[in-house]
Amino acid sequence: MKVGVLSDTHLRQVDEGFREMVERYFSECDHVIHLGDFTSLAVYEFLKEFFKGEIHAVSGNMDPAEIRRVLPERDVIELGGVRIGLIHGWGAPYDLEERVEKVFAREDLQCVLYGHTHNGSIRKRGGRLFFNPGSPTDRFHARKNTVGVLKIERGSVEAELVEVFVSKNWF
Repeated sequence: MKVGVLSDTHLRQVDEGFREMVERYFSECDHVIHLGDFTSLAVYEFLKEFFKGEIHAVSGNMDPAEIRRVLPERDVIELGGVRIGLIHGWGAPYDLEERVEKVFAREDLQCVLYGHTHNGSIRKRGGRLFFNPGSPTDRFHARKNTVGVLKIERGSVEAELVEVFVSKNWF
């Protein structure tokens, strides 16, 4: 199973660049996960339509009330026998992974996905995979624009960061 993971899109609307990015990097995915900071309900609705409902998402600290009403702040899902915690994140980036780990400390998870920092990372901590896909759209804080891909087979999970390139402007 192939799962597309993204976070921190921070778009006011769905534009040609975003459509191109989703088609290029996620068209072969079985599911997609967005880890918050959509900043527009239109982005969530576009992803739901594109993936025919196979989207899992949480709200982020920059999301307006219309998104917070329909998406939880955190969630636990199971895909292909792998339990996955989803959360956006909050506060300073320097110890975010530790704070996120505490939120899910009592959960039986193999993988924790989070965003907020705009920079991708893949780490193992205490037998769990911690994965931040970075931001595909940030041009100021991110070292490079990235999305993530999870590969789930026979109850195990691997993560990959993918650098994003599109021909259209984001805004």
